Amino acid sequence: MYSPPTTPADEHRALTAQQEAITALGVTVEGRRMWGYQGRTLGQQAHHPGRGACWLRLISAPAEQAKGKLWEGTKDAATAFAGVRKPALYGIHDGSERDGTAYRAELTAFIDSPACASDPVLNGELELPETWWKSLRTDLETIAATPTERVAVRRQWIDRALPQYAGVPAPVEIDWATAHGDCHFANLTTSGPTLLDFEGFGLAPVGYDPALLYAYSLLAPRTAARIRAEFPILDTPAGQTALLVVAADLLQSASRGDHPELTEPLHALVASIAK
Repeated sequence: MYSPPTTPADEHRALTAQQEAITALGVTVEGRRMWGYQGRTLGQQAHHPGRGACWLRLISAPAEQAKGKLWEGTKDAATAFAGVRKPALYGIHDGSERDGTAYRAELTAFIDSPACASDPVLNGELELPETWWKSLRTDLETIAATPTERVAVRRQWIDRALPQYAGVPAPVEIDWATAHGDCHFANLTTSGPTLLDFEGFGLAPVGYDPALLYAYSLLAPRTAARIRAEFPILDTPAGQTALLVVAADLLQSASRGDHPELTEPLHALVASIAK
């Protein structure tokens, strides 16, 4: 989806780890390899003799970081959000460490529906039915109401990042709820919708998921307006706090070279809230 590993050696290690997982989980793979952000993940369609069509996703991290929130997210979400539309988890294989890098393979159900977008930043308008929006609202409400001790957005980061990247003071009081944590149209399928990639779920400011979906859609104004209409929480004080937090997050990413095309609309969003 995003980019392959930055070096041939990294790519070779990932493909070797994928092959180990293929053998361990008893699957075959076919079709296009889908690399995640900077090659940290690798996904490919798979076939299991008993399960049928599946999706094999390989994640990697420095060995000392192969634990905690991102590493356990898919497994934790499988039990935490039983009623939410997401791929069923069939199996996990922890691969051998290679040159200081750890690998985990996750075998899930194959979702035979394309993502709404190929990139988190939405560059074209979407026409989605009311049933699609109703399902998404229901699932995000279910996620928000699910207790968790995981943390998606740290209060300490908010206190530092809002002044630094958004140019506004951090709020004194913040309401918190569980969030998917990476809600954008590349993680939502056109039918259902099915919500993908739960690895980063945890506590975040109330309204964080619709705020992130909205911010990633600022280059598609009609779709952004639809998000605003479908999620009225964005026009409440809590939702506006979530929008500021999301804007600071994406502006921080833009300062590192990720999605710089969002910089101007994000600053305009901040100005519209802070006026």
